[in-house]
Amino acid sequence: MMKATTRSLVIGAAMALVVAGLTGCSNGASTGGGSGSGGSADSAKIGLLLPDSVTARFASADRPLFTKRIKAKCPDCTVLYQNAGGDASKQQQQAQAMLTQGVNVLVLDAFDGEAAASIVTLAKAKNVPVISYDRLINSDGLSAYISFDNQKVGQLQATALTERLKQLGVADDAGILEINGSPTDNNAGQFKSGAQSVLSKSSYKVLGEYDTPGWDPAKAQSWAAGQISKVGVTNVKGIYAANDDTAGGVIAAMRAAGATTIPPITGQDATLAGLQRILQGSQYMTVYKAFKPEAQGAADLALQLAAGKKPTTNATVKTAGGASVPSVILTPVAVTADQIQGTVVKDGLFTASQICTSALQAACTKYGIK
Repeated sequence: MMKATTRSLVIGAAMALVVAGLTGCSNGASTGGGSGSGGSADSAKIGLLLPDSVTARFASADRPLFTKRIKAKCPDCTVLYQNAGGDASKQQQQAQAMLTQGVNVLVLDAFDGEAAASIVTLAKAKNVPVISYDRLINSDGLSAYISFDNQKVGQLQATALTERLKQLGVADDAGILEINGSPTDNNAGQFKSGAQSVLSKSSYKVLGEYDTPGWDPAKAQSWAAGQISKVGVTNVKGIYAANDDTAGGVIAAMRAAGATTIPPITGQDATLAGLQRILQGSQYMTVYKAFKPEAQGAADLALQLAAGKKPTTNATVKTAGGASVPSVILTPVAVTADQIQGTVVKDGLFTASQICTSALQAACTKYGIK
């Protein structure tokens, strides 16, 4: 598992540094623009490679926010975009194509953090710096990494779950299900580790544990259905789900099994569907990772590297292989119904009109969402 060795600044300071463009640290990887296009930093080609299409945030937040930031700061720059669709081999091909097209910088959210090391090697051979976006790649050739405190995400989720069970007066030895993220996702391992550091100290019993291939909600639903059939729907008193999409799958499994009340269930990513389930009462919480500063921060790092500058960072993260990577580490926030207005709505991720369907008007009024 890969851990951040320093997390010295809070999110505000991190973004202030990134935007200001102060001199940061470097791991010695090339920081010059790629040789493929031969253009200037003012007309750089920036490659953005995202990992899958089942995670809603990539299309709704990361890509548009990243592209908008690049265009705002460099109108003549070009963003080349591809989504791997949950296929590591496809992502490799997409990266090779972008390098052939002469990108100056690659921003890579790896579907498989181990397999993607070969992409970094190819890019480095062409003098193209790579930013590991959201998920850490196990490579010593990275120029920068930007993500959230992923251990903290899991801790926030598990803490919210156990505290909610206590509030509801659920028996100390009650059973819960644990649905983790993809086994090929570095972040998922950190979420899991953070969650288990809390769950292992609680009095609640984990009835079953599952790592969801590709973060696929259908696979999470299928596994949960089997577990619910095995232990009995009424014996599932809480559910740790690593993100909102897998939470949705597990909720569907609970309902299919005849559950009249959904037990507390966690989530992550503050998706529109997840937020609406929280207001409906079928999902207890989500973790909001402010995609705007993450995507904008990645764009700023890319433009710095395209201009031949060292990336501005606030932390150092070590890969599984022990390489130190200059990093920007941001702070996640736990969100329940009464915190939606002050987080995702305030930040403009979603508007009240997007969240508050006619069926949710009463809940939105109750929780001050406007």
